[in-house]
Amino acid sequence: MSSASSLASTLLRREILDLHAYHVPDSAGYIKLDAMENPYLLPHALRGEIADMVASAAINRYPDPSAASLKEKIRDVLGLPDGMDVLLGNGSDELIQFLAMALNKPGATLLGVEPSFVMYKMIATFTGMRYVGVPLAEDFSLDLPATLAAIRREQPALVFLAYPNNPTGNLFPADAVARIIEAAQGLVVVDEAYYAFAGNSFIPRLAHYPNLLVMRTFSKLGMAGLRLGFLAGSTAWLEQLEKLRLPYNVGVLPQLVAGILLEHHDVLLQQAEQIKRDRAALYRQLGGIAAVRVYPSEANFLLFRAANATEVFDGLKRRGVLIKNLHGGHPMLADCLRVTVGTPEENERFIVALQECLRHE
Repeated sequence: MSSASSLASTLLRREILDLHAYHVPDSAGYIKLDAMENPYLLPHALRGEIADMVASAAINRYPDPSAASLKEKIRDVLGLPDGMDVLLGNGSDELIQFLAMALNKPGATLLGVEPSFVMYKMIATFTGMRYVGVPLAEDFSLDLPATLAAIRREQPALVFLAYPNNPTGNLFPADAVARIIEAAQGLVVVDEAYYAFAGNSFIPRLAHYPNLLVMRTFSKLGMAGLRLGFLAGSTAWLEQLEKLRLPYNVGVLPQLVAGILLEHHDVLLQQAEQIKRDRAALYRQLGGIAAVRVYPSEANFLLFRAANATEVFDGLKRRGVLIKNLHGGHPMLADCLRVTVGTPEENERFIVALQECLRHE
């Protein structure tokens, strides 16, 4: 009988065998600035309210399959236009997968810009969908003529635009994004994972574009551990995508805890405002280091370039600071690193460690 390894090599799709699993490093013992999380804890009173709710939660029962109460709170917070609804996912990754599965007719194409969120390309590969990436300009701005030309040429069934973009942090011009939506014959998904730190949103425009959906996650706003994302858009789209959602994909505790946090949405937005102030201070500090080029950001992280980025990354780890090494991930990200905005104390320790690395590595 064949070994498990040879059998897997025979039966698995070639594109799956060629993939590398998404790597999440062990962060124990580090100042964790690698995953775009909110570094601030909730106020004590709110944590107490959540603890009381969890203590009495019916975790012996399946969750509400429709998550009706949570969806109503999300609609209220968003102020959705009439005729629009939300579809919940276990993080935004699951929603990307729904979309690729639903639109992957034979020969269908998923189009994105590059560099951008790696899961667009990975999930296209998972589902066997053809992927086309359009390079950004050298300064990571949107190359609108090239993107429009690719849309005309490829006629993609599905387009993803991260707004702001990850890992570059910049917010593409709204009028350029609108032109992409208008040019596309397929569905365009504007991924607003970092909406709380940016200055614009396409949710108010949902009613204007029949081929537009807006995707968000609450992970960056302080709920990363809950794994909760949603699509907002026309019920004509969401009713069809609902058919792909596995039963009970959002558990009892995520529904209840997220519901409480949305009742205190102002607290989360206040933390986001603090992170924006921390981001501005960190940008100034990085900009003051001669050996570093830092890029403007409207997200909760900063992209910067330093010579010998991998050596710098390793040096930071030895000094107890974990950030994201992007070198080697895409040709345009050569010698690039990404740091999440932490607390002022965490940011200061990162800057001190970075300066030591640049002197000694």
